[in-house]
Amino acid sequence: MHLSARAERSHPTVLCLLLLSLWLPVSAWPQEAVVTFTLDFPGSEPSHYVISVSSDGHSSYESDGKLSAESEADPFHLDFSVSPATSKTVFDLAKRAHYFKGQIDSNKRNLASTGSKTLTYKDAQQSGSATYNYSPIAAVQQVTQLFQNLSMTLEYGRRLQYFHRYQKLALDEELKRMDEMAKADNLQELPAVVPILQQIANDSSVINPVRARAQRMIERAGSGRQ
Repeated sequence: MHLSARAERSHPTVLCLLLLSLWLPVSAWPQEAVVTFTLDFPGSEPSHYVISVSSDGHSSYESDGKLSAESEADPFHLDFSVSPATSKTVFDLAKRAHYFKGQIDSNKRNLASTGSKTLTYKDAQQSGSATYNYSPIAAVQQVTQLFQNLSMTLEYGRRLQYFHRYQKLALDEELKRMDEMAKADNLQELPAVVPILQQIANDSSVINPVRARAQRMIERAGSGRQ
């Protein structure tokens, strides 16, 4: 009887909360925070890309990178997940950079252009966005490097997928370059490209040294080393 009475008394509260959730607009519901990095750099490869990372790890990547010297821009889209550690780093850096509100560019005119970059932060309560060529703010420099390394990793995965399908002889040199970048700590989130590395490692039509190199990259990704 005691438990039943408590349950009955709780019904009005539960009903009120349910009605309130139905009445509130969608925009008022809790939303994941998102940090987005955009690069536009004509003449570079790729010349344009956008990376979005949500606080729950869900991420997306879009670019116009070419898959061969003869091809035009090949639009590319990938949905993937970043590790909790990378997501935490991104949002910690966004906080340290005051969520990209206000001026973050150095405004120095004698600096070489490294592309027009835009960082954007958005959650249910606030948003901020800033465009820059070079920023003297340490947190902005660090998150910029992280996103550039992430783009490099995903572009390697994209090219490996193309070469595996159309130019298997190009896989060896591509994996060698990727391995060098990984050893120099210039890659981020290797697990995002493990599926294509696994396809190469399992493919008996690919020469053994290439399969072995792909397997070593998989092991590097699994060990947490980039």
